[in-house]
Amino acid sequence: MPRRLPLYVERNYVKGHTYLSFRKGKGPRIRLPSDPTSAEFMTAYQAALTGQPAPVASGGVTRAAPGSVAALISSYKASAEFIALRETSKAQYNNRLETIREDHGHRTVTGLSRERIVVGILQPYADRPGAALDTLKKLRILIRHAINIGMLKHDPSLGIKRPKLQRIRSWTDDEIAIYRKKWPLGTKQRLAFELFACTGQRRSDVVRVAWSHIADNKIMVVQQKTGRRLMIPLHGDLVAALAAAPREHVAILTTAYGRPFTVDGFSQWMRDAITSAGLPLECQPHGLRKATGRRLAEAGATAKMVMSILGHTTLAEAERYTEEADQAGLAEDAVIRLQGHKANRVTQTAPVSLGKARKEKGKST
Repeated sequence: MPRRLPLYVERNYVKGHTYLSFRKGKGPRIRLPSDPTSAEFMTAYQAALTGQPAPVASGGVTRAAPGSVAALISSYKASAEFIALRETSKAQYNNRLETIREDHGHRTVTGLSRERIVVGILQPYADRPGAALDTLKKLRILIRHAINIGMLKHDPSLGIKRPKLQRIRSWTDDEIAIYRKKWPLGTKQRLAFELFACTGQRRSDVVRVAWSHIADNKIMVVQQKTGRRLMIPLHGDLVAALAAAPREHVAILTTAYGRPFTVDGFSQWMRDAITSAGLPLECQPHGLRKATGRRLAEAGATAKMVMSILGHTTLAEAERYTEEADQAGLAEDAVIRLQGHKANRVTQTAPVSLGKARKEKGKST
């Protein structure tokens, strides 16, 4: 029994050969690849269904059909916005964009709708909220580019909720003590830990810190993500860790082969050190950045003080990082201040100075 064909696809028999073609109503007949199960067939079928030209093969390479998601990705990667990205950001973008191109490049941009994005593009990542969120972010970048170049008139992703991620939590003081006990001063694991815990920086910044960045009892950090230049006073714990570390390279942190870490290699190395200390998977390197914000807040630092260390540009970001501060301790301090404020209040005038006593209700003079 012949395979059932998609809508508007028909079989044509010419001189003993069977061909597949697309024809809607009395419109033109469009030749399609002969294998209805192939990717080439689906690409050509989608183009015919939406009135777009079919992809053109050139030198064995299929060029993206005009108006397709694949064509939009190519256009975006040639834009000034993409070219201006840092090389590390370009690599991250490329990974996700190529996945979108491979899975959905045949779709037409005008055919994108809220329902198709949710069901067709995001639903396969239902068990991977991180990948779903990154896909949605990159889709919205592509959609914004499509609007800028006239391929779309509105944003079909409006109203789509961001997938909820399990938030990275701050390390507790007990977990910090356990790690320090496992890795004493003089080990690279301890040095890396103190760089995290005493500066509150991201892994991409910690891994690039060099000995030349330390001067006048301060450490200079140029944040890779924001470009902000920070001068952070050295905490005593970090001073001790640096004093116990050998200076074998320009970089403070190096591999077992004496070379600088890559960001991914450093992350895995820290993961191994954390696991060896017997700490749970919830103790992530980024959680030390949050622990710095928490401990600063518990020490009475204001949100702007926290921003000066962590490098945040908005108060909302700083408050998010300090939300795990010791609520009980902060509440106790707040009540003590309230009681002190009330006790120190002095009435400006004594009751006797007000003249005649107030008339009592129901009595006349």
